Amino acid sequence: MSSAVLLISCPDQKGITATVTNFISTSNGNILHADQHIDDQSNTFFMRIEWSLKDFHLSRELIAEKFGHIAQTFNMSWELFYTDNPPRVAIFVSRHLHCLIDILYRHKAGRLDCEIPLVISNHKDAEKIVRDYGIEFVYLPVTKENKEEQEQKQLEILKLHKIELILLARYHQIFTKSFVEHYPNKIINIHHSFLPAFAGGSPYAQAYQKGVKLIGATSHYVTEILDEGPIIEQD
Repeated sequence: MSSAVLLISCPDQKGITATVTNFISTSNGNILHADQHIDDQSNTFFMRIEWSLKDFHLSRELIAEKFGHIAQTFNMSWELFYTDNPPRVAIFVSRHLHCLIDILYRHKAGRLDCEIPLVISNHKDAEKIVRDYGIEFVYLPVTKENKEEQEQKQLEILKLHKIELILLARYHQIFTKSFVEHYPNKIINIHHSFLPAFAGGSPYAQAYQKGVKLIGATSHYVTEILDEGPIIEQD
């Protein structure tokens, strides 16, 4: 059975949790998961709550409409998702294909809950592999001279495919500020160090020079400043 997921952030204040859970329970919703956190430094409340849509009294259109009134009251930033509507993902890759191959294999094996209709590359190396998986491959070579023009084409293609999330699988290009602004906190990169340590190029060499024995990796959202976006996970 499908469920609904709310992601919420707002200034911390009394009554947020009670109001959100009451919104769900009064419409016959069964809460499956609920997590919340308060950032004391910024006085910001964060919440993720998921509930079953089985026997829920509100239609999907009404959920968004009615919760919008609550969000206004608490000055919330919020997003609503449904588990039976997986995100549409595009992968960007250059010439090193091992990350791409791993993602495509896991997706085909049913281990990634998303749709991957599109792979974009500035090289042709990945074309055969991508097409063998039945996925559209778009080749757009990028140079200093045509970067903005090619990014505009990329944005048009992403819009055409209704892409919601971008994964960078060893894509060796830095997006312009204009491109990133179209997908705020919707572009995921993996950097091979524990950010913020050893940001930028050659992190292994940087770590070696410092005598570091454990370097790790960081998944993070892409922002206009290289390797300084919000961290998702480190290992």
